[in-house]
Amino acid sequence: MANKFEIGLEKTPANYQPLTPLTYLERAAKVFPDRIAVIHGETQRTYRDFWRRSRQLASALAQNGVGKGDTVSVMLSNTPAMLEAHYGVPMVKAVLHSLNTRLDAAIIAFQLDHAETKVLIVDREFSGVMKEALELAKVKPLVIDYDDPDYGSDAVYPKGDPIGSMEYEAFLATGDPDFAWSMPDDEWDAISLNYTSGTTGNPKGVVYHHRGAALMAYANTIHANMGRYPVYLWTLPMFHCNGWCFPWTLAVTGGTHVCLRWVRAKAMYDAIADHGVTHLCGAPIVMSLLINASASEKREFPQTVTFNTAAAPPPEAVLRGMAEAGFAVTHLYGLTETYGPAVVNEWNEAWDDLPASERVTKKARQGVRYAALEGLQVMDSTTMEPAPADGETIGEVMFRGNIVMKGYLKNPEATEQAFAGGWFHSGDLGVMHPDGYIQLKDRAKDIIISGGENISSIEVEDALYKHPAVAACAVVGRADEKWGETPIAYVELKPGKSATEAELIEHCRNTLARFKVPKAVIFAEIPKTSTGKIQKFALREMAKHGQ
Repeated sequence: MANKFEIGLEKTPANYQPLTPLTYLERAAKVFPDRIAVIHGETQRTYRDFWRRSRQLASALAQNGVGKGDTVSVMLSNTPAMLEAHYGVPMVKAVLHSLNTRLDAAIIAFQLDHAETKVLIVDREFSGVMKEALELAKVKPLVIDYDDPDYGSDAVYPKGDPIGSMEYEAFLATGDPDFAWSMPDDEWDAISLNYTSGTTGNPKGVVYHHRGAALMAYANTIHANMGRYPVYLWTLPMFHCNGWCFPWTLAVTGGTHVCLRWVRAKAMYDAIADHGVTHLCGAPIVMSLLINASASEKREFPQTVTFNTAAAPPPEAVLRGMAEAGFAVTHLYGLTETYGPAVVNEWNEAWDDLPASERVTKKARQGVRYAALEGLQVMDSTTMEPAPADGETIGEVMFRGNIVMKGYLKNPEATEQAFAGGWFHSGDLGVMHPDGYIQLKDRAKDIIISGGENISSIEVEDALYKHPAVAACAVVGRADEKWGETPIAYVELKPGKSATEAELIEHCRNTLARFKVPKAVIFAEIPKTSTGKIQKFALREMAKHGQ
């Protein structure tokens, strides 16, 4: 029998439109045209300007043959051009690929080829490594240089030479600010591509869709406690999970983006005091910079600033220091595959009255699902049965819902494995507490998270094995007050061969991005099972106790 609620009640353009965050900026430009949308150094742009420039970018891309299914890669800092790319690129149904600015040329070249980059926008800060990457890559994209007018006289790094065929502003000038942009054909269409290091040398390309990005923008507004007109300081790299989707979030409530090229204490305090910053996100190192800033770097400000962090739970001393400095810390958890944080430590005010030790225990938990996530569970990865909510039984943390990726680009096997049993397998091990809050206990994939960046232990080990004196090695994370954790290497040398710690570290520097290089090398017999498998859990214990 036909369902009476379906007869004559079909989807039409009047009652159904694909979800996309692009409409948020369009609305903001109409509702808040004169509000300041973007601040960068001496530059201030209204929502009217932001909207027009994004459409100019879309128009310029379209004139160069960019359309649905094409990839536009960007190697950009937290600048206005990066914000414009988050709207202009998907306006022509293309996919935005944000490159990690800390990567080495070989990995960048792999990503450009794997993504089949058609257009590449390069900040001149990174022109050296990008020139090298383009020489290694098979693709030959149209290259556009971004020459930031607000680079600053106190620049950490000098600008590199132009490597493109046109400068960004000149490229934009070829576009039409009234360009008739396109909605996605389907909200399931890809909007962005982000690479995760995973556990092997070659990263996997995580594909986001318009629906997830749109829903994540709403979820961020809720869980980051963003009211009307928030002022957001860009300390989190926009290349990281598309800045946890905050480039799309702020337009919902007419917020202001305060761009920050280099994360330094004085610049952060100046922005907070001068622009009335209300929110920022970052890894433990950002909290460390704020707390340990010198008196000359610090500024007073009247507002309480929400600081969202998604790394290891901050120690009580750090939370106390942040509170004294005027920051309220919200603990989040997620992965690249979940559009960034999808779990929040939803704080119960009654816990404020608990003894300090019990408060710390509560704050150490990752928390509960975002409103936009339909399922969060700790499960037995073999039987797919939920683990008892006893706070003790360890299982794999799994996600299900609309803010889970489409899958891995050109990798159906990895995608199928990640979604086995109808859940996304995070690879993180944790427990479920009786009140429904999850807590991580270990990382099944041995990923080291340093300063908010994922480091594949296998990739670092591969680099060490290329040294002629190394017989066996294993890399694990060691707790670090500044970075959260850093990689350290345990090494066994070949009989008759010799190498020093400094020599092996320098060897790694020649093949790895600097943040992946081991901070220490320990020469010791590596614990193994009877079958010769390295026991990393034992090494983690050794590292924990300084052995």
